[in-house]
Amino acid sequence: MSIRPFKVLGIQQIAIGGLDKTRLQKLWVEMLGLEITSTFKSERENVDEDICAMGSGPFKVEVDLMQPLDPEKKPAVHATPLNHIGLWIDKLPEAVAWLTAQGVRFAPGGIRQGAAGFDITFLHPKANDEFPISGEGVLIELVQAPEAVVQAFAALAAQPSQP
Repeated sequence: MSIRPFKVLGIQQIAIGGLDKTRLQKLWVEMLGLEITSTFKSERENVDEDICAMGSGPFKVEVDLMQPLDPEKKPAVHATPLNHIGLWIDKLPEAVAWLTAQGVRFAPGGIRQGAAGFDITFLHPKANDEFPISGEGVLIELVQAPEAVVQAFAALAAQPSQP
């Protein structure tokens, strides 16, 4: 095997599709606090998309919330499932308590140690009557950020913005 000529540096974007992007906005914008930075529509790509931002500077991750312009046409931006995505969280127990109180559904298992050794929990991909807010088909892992990650994000946030 040859030496890989590149490195994966981090998550650049996560694209999440659904039949109605306003349902995706309920979780990503209203509950988790992401900002919609722009929108994109393309007949050719059959997409109506809100582009959101999470983080800033080199840590900024784009989260695209997509719905098809026509659910019967291709590409079917709403049909490809995403296994799960992981999000660093600075205060996991507080996040779980607040999100639960807002009606966000969590998968069974509660907070527990994940495969990488961090405390984790999962947002359920499907809503129900008791908890009407979900990942809308996407399993979302919330991961307790270790202190070094929390500090890196804090140091980045404390730096003056570059034009």
